[in-house]
Amino acid sequence: MLPFELRKIANTIRKRDLLAVYEAGAGHIGGEMSVIDLLTTLYFHTMSVFPDEPNHPNRDRFILSKGHTALALYIILSEKGFIPKEEISTFLQPFSKLNGHPNRVKVAGVETNTGPLGHGLPIAVGMALAAKLNGDSWRTFVITGDGEMQEGSNWEAIMAAAQFKLDNLTLIIDHNRLQQGDRVADTNNLAPFAPKLEAFGWDVEEIDGHDMQQICTALSPEKISPNKPKCIVAHTNKGQGISFMSDNVSWHHRVPNKEQYLKGMAELERAVL
Repeated sequence: MLPFELRKIANTIRKRDLLAVYEAGAGHIGGEMSVIDLLTTLYFHTMSVFPDEPNHPNRDRFILSKGHTALALYIILSEKGFIPKEEISTFLQPFSKLNGHPNRVKVAGVETNTGPLGHGLPIAVGMALAAKLNGDSWRTFVITGDGEMQEGSNWEAIMAAAQFKLDNLTLIIDHNRLQQGDRVADTNNLAPFAPKLEAFGWDVEEIDGHDMQQICTALSPEKISPNKPKCIVAHTNKGQGISFMSDNVSWHHRVPNKEQYLKGMAELERAVL
């Protein structure tokens, strides 16, 4: 799929995300907007997945470690055909399968439950190592937040991935510079990430996390370095696509009122794709 087609899909997902948060009266819209371009490229360009057989043994695996942005993943899964599109309207409703964090038992296409930060990458390392031991060719991808990288469990997993030469593992850091309540630089600043990951034995690439061509290229098999796990530092904006949300820490889990919803939707409708 070409970059302009991916941009159209991402814009559709942003609009559905905005509507779902507005209707549910809850969500983590800022981080959802920052990660949507990465998710879109993974599911509609890079990964081999099988909506009719969610547990196909040869599928690529994806873990959304920043699980609070589950809504964006749900919409991706609905657009891809894993779950019905109409189910998105049940987000956070009583007895809905679509909780605030993804649940693999309830939602087809979800590989593992996430929510507590710092868990996704260690699980992904285990998956990638299992594939190596079995001689399987599928790849494992995981997205973390940049604030989440403050968790020590991630750095233990980073060491293990290099030790086991997991070149079938790709970590994508959604580097939107904001975490709940503050800027990452003002809490526990780990930036720049690239030299740190490189020092641990990883192959690292920095990209514009909203440029579909750059994302596609960075995720391609041709960019894999033999015997080295891959880290993509994706520079993004929290609230991407909606002017008053962009790079604004207050939109971590804020809900738009009617005026804000209409303004945001109008901006997405006018977006140049």
